Amino acid sequence: MAKYLFTSESVSAGHPDKVADQISDALLDAFLEQDRHSRVACETFVTTGQVIVGGEVTTKAYVEVPDVVRRVIEEIGYTRGEYMFEAKSCGILSAIHAQSPDINRGVDRHKYEKHKDRYDSIGAGDQGMMFGYACKETPELMPAPIMFAHRLVKRLADIRKEGKEMTYLRPDAKSQVTLEYDGNSIVRVDTIVISTQHDPVPDGMTENEWQAKIKEDVIACAINKVIPKELIDKNTRFFVNPTGKFEIGGPHGDTGLTGRKIIVDTYGGAAPHGGGAFSGKDPTKVDRSAAYAARHIAKNVVAAGLAEKCTIQVSYAIGIARPVAIYVNTHGTGISGISDGELQEKIEKLFDLRPLAIIERFKLDKPKGWRYQDTAAYGHFGRDIFPWEKLDKVRDLQRAFK
Repeated sequence: MAKYLFTSESVSAGHPDKVADQISDALLDAFLEQDRHSRVACETFVTTGQVIVGGEVTTKAYVEVPDVVRRVIEEIGYTRGEYMFEAKSCGILSAIHAQSPDINRGVDRHKYEKHKDRYDSIGAGDQGMMFGYACKETPELMPAPIMFAHRLVKRLADIRKEGKEMTYLRPDAKSQVTLEYDGNSIVRVDTIVISTQHDPVPDGMTENEWQAKIKEDVIACAINKVIPKELIDKNTRFFVNPTGKFEIGGPHGDTGLTGRKIIVDTYGGAAPHGGGAFSGKDPTKVDRSAAYAARHIAKNVVAAGLAEKCTIQVSYAIGIARPVAIYVNTHGTGISGISDGELQEKIEKLFDLRPLAIIERFKLDKPKGWRYQDTAAYGHFGRDIFPWEKLDKVRDLQRAFK
């Protein structure tokens, strides 16, 4: 196979779309904390000095929406009036109403009909297809470009919060990593792009001198700390703030909406994405829960040594508990003697993909040791704090194929 380039991007927690995602998921956390049966579909819009929260919520919980919103914004780092979007002073409008009873009939089926198997009592919250993916490029069994991109913006956020280096950093940032491959092997880093929000030019410096310093600091304090040095060569290109200036950022520089960074949330484009976003949705929404379950399956398949890479697709009909179909593709990397069809048959027996089974397997209605808000920045996958990243089915898969 000829050499080729592949690119993935990530954004920081201070990116406006990620601000929206985190607010939506923090509200989900707040509702579930009081009522684990809450039905939540929460969308957030952020712009200069303004947050609008809307959607459908049916719950017994009482949540002070503005308090949750302000806490999230403060945690991210929007705490200065000059950002034109600040935790204590921004306006907040809540436009939340109850879930449609027509949808609820399909979700909470036990209210309307009896079921011999309790796992059939919760139907899928919507139709759609969801994907999971894993590969052997990194220890996390994730594609390398998206993992490097996540680590770069996370590193910048950590530096900003520590306040010891690069004290001029502001919350908004983006990264992009292009790797060169030879077949399935990573050869080198071809290009790294980082745009990071910063304070105005200090007195005594020109704009060019200021941007040159920022670039030098980003390479020394972020890129060289994250990217393995053996992957960088003399031809690797670095673009830092390529427009030449990034003072105006966050929701003041660009509006933010829940669900606009779905490729950042998943596999950086290395695998397909289903029709729906994740953030702000309770786990009866299979857009979210089934995507987590599909990742869990794919990761365990690869970790079990059954394939070098694996894509799982699951599809549902609204109101129906059992998946309409399950699709498995090992991209020609499966071990000899086992077809993708045989793997699919074993997966269907080993993994219950009905929504209630997924919810209980990962405790999605009552998270312990993690928050949905945690998923809303730096990726939903490849981080071992989440239960769908566990390798608890490896032996079962190995035994199934002896």
